[in-house]
Amino acid sequence: MTAFPVSPNTVLANALSCAEDVLAPRIRTVRPERIVFVVGTQINGVPHLGTSLVQSLTFATAARTRQRFGIPVEVTFGALDNAPHEIVVDPTTGHRYQRAYAQALGEAALAAQVDELYRPLFEALSERLSIPYSIGMYSRQQADEHFRRTWLRAHRRIDAARWWLDPAHGTPHVRVPCPQSGCGWAEKYAERTHVLLGDDHAVVHAVCLHHGPYEVVIAPDGGGYLDLATLYRNLVKELAAIADRERLSVMVKGGDWIFGSVLVDNALAAIGLTAGQLPTRLFCPQVVTDTGAKLSKSLIREGRAKLPAGSAPWMLDTRMWPGSLSEYADRLFEMAAVLLSDPRHFFRSYSAGELGRLMSAPTRSVTTP
Repeated sequence: MTAFPVSPNTVLANALSCAEDVLAPRIRTVRPERIVFVVGTQINGVPHLGTSLVQSLTFATAARTRQRFGIPVEVTFGALDNAPHEIVVDPTTGHRYQRAYAQALGEAALAAQVDELYRPLFEALSERLSIPYSIGMYSRQQADEHFRRTWLRAHRRIDAARWWLDPAHGTPHVRVPCPQSGCGWAEKYAERTHVLLGDDHAVVHAVCLHHGPYEVVIAPDGGGYLDLATLYRNLVKELAAIADRERLSVMVKGGDWIFGSVLVDNALAAIGLTAGQLPTRLFCPQVVTDTGAKLSKSLIREGRAKLPAGSAPWMLDTRMWPGSLSEYADRLFEMAAVLLSDPRHFFRSYSAGELGRLMSAPTRSVTTP
């Protein structure tokens, strides 16, 4: 039996009988024919414990929701291949340029990377709970006609939402990489990128690090690669999902997304959505260090933070788990059952050391007043 944590009460936990209660208001209002749990991650390296935790909780919560409401469920994994692969500074202008994984490696190489690093665990989780799943690359999502039409409509209202999507500057970044063969560079902060909207398309003017000014047309059925800043991308993604009246999309995220989602919701309200139309989200426990900061592979890799006490190397690279993939999936589900056994256990953060304990040492369940 897996160890249980000691968890204090909170306002949210006190209002719930179980974690999936947070989904009940929308499910009972919408009465969907199907529920899709959408979980995404940047595929800019090997999976870490936080990634596996959210993915296993996605499947486990989907199974509990299916049992409780009698509605078919499925899981969609969004592979964000638009994460920066390399960033350089133009010595002439001082502007930062980035080349995303999609442009640097190509679709075939990235699909192979997903198959190697992510699909095996998804297969194991899916098989254990008999929940179907699909994997969608952002490269394909941004090329989808519905996604592009959604962006074109949203961008017409960008003045109403821009300070929510970019509170520091009021300019939500739209990046369209240079279309020259083999290039793919784009200004990271899109300082010299301008979007001119037509009746059913947009013309994007930008400046390349190597090729100077260029122009790209973004149309529903084709055109350049549409890369949006994180908050803006989520606004468009969630707007597109809301349009499906038969399926309820539940956006599953790590706890670090709570603060950013407040901005996205205000941006959605600014462009005209009502409270009942806002996205349905589930925020999973966040993995933190001894200082309370999010466990960060990049900070540890750069030497700016240490591997926390009680943690292990496999937590930053799940391929190093000292056992089989089947055992790893089983341990994750055992831990998911513990976290979902009480809202107090679910809606909180965990140190890496505590999660390591939960994956190994049995004890009794404890909650505090």
